[in-house]
Amino acid sequence: MLDWDDLRFFLTLARHGSLSAAARVLHVSQSTVGRRLNTLEATLSVRLLNRTPEGYVLTLAGEEVREKAERLEAEALALERDVTGRDTRLRGLVRVTCAETMAAHLLAPSFAALHARHPDIMVELIPNPRELSLAMREADISVRMRRPEQHDLVVRRIGGIAFGLYATKAYIEERGEPDFENGCPDHHLITQMEDNLEMTQSAWLTEMASRSRVVLQTSSHEAAVLASANNGGLACVARFRGDGEPRLIRLEVPTEPPSADILLLVHKDNRDTPRIRTVLTHVTESIQALARVLQPPIANEVDVQAVGV
Repeated sequence: MLDWDDLRFFLTLARHGSLSAAARVLHVSQSTVGRRLNTLEATLSVRLLNRTPEGYVLTLAGEEVREKAERLEAEALALERDVTGRDTRLRGLVRVTCAETMAAHLLAPSFAALHARHPDIMVELIPNPRELSLAMREADISVRMRRPEQHDLVVRRIGGIAFGLYATKAYIEERGEPDFENGCPDHHLITQMEDNLEMTQSAWLTEMASRSRVVLQTSSHEAAVLASANNGGLACVARFRGDGEPRLIRLEVPTEPPSADILLLVHKDNRDTPRIRTVLTHVTESIQALARVLQPPIANEVDVQAVGV
């Protein structure tokens, strides 16, 4: 008889393509994932996944099994959401996923206050640049900066993040002030890779500094901040990080970089579960309390407020 857990391990490996990635999602060792796959293949007497230099790839039999397993998974998750939605207790696990910098600097510091008010709610904070599936219960709540591709989600804008262009004083002394009219020749750029949520800001940067050379691409916002802070080049990063990094100075630019929305996502079947609703409210209030840090006024706005206009 098939073991549902074996199918669950197979689906995770098929989706993520490597033993290490699947092990992280499942919170087990790589050897456990491999053993579960071997058990399932032995039970079915067929190979489901082929290992290639690019990762695990489904065989034709694997494609057929995955299609059927996903239907079973969807039914099981729908049942779980239905039962969970009737849970009126403020206790249990709530998984929250977001980008690395947001997890470390915005959400993690706020959760001590949540625990003080609701000691029976445990938060699992999952920093991940990839959009985890709320429908498949990889997470219960997601905090992101772009609209999701997933269906059946409730999406709410809870704030915004301003960006700026930064470098170190030593870097500017060595390379000179950026000449934006001429595309900033002789400068180095630190940009975001395709899967990161700062791609709009990176596009702005490469357009403003079209004659500069990209010396580092990264999917980590925090890596971009630290690379620039160590004299690596010009980086367009969130104001709350750039302004808070003592080694960085914010540069004047002809046009401000585009800002980003902060979006709160939850599956429609889970939004009224009390413990999830409680964490949703907490995250919303925490982000909104940081509004002036996340979107500080630009210089001319400060001057207007100072004279009481």
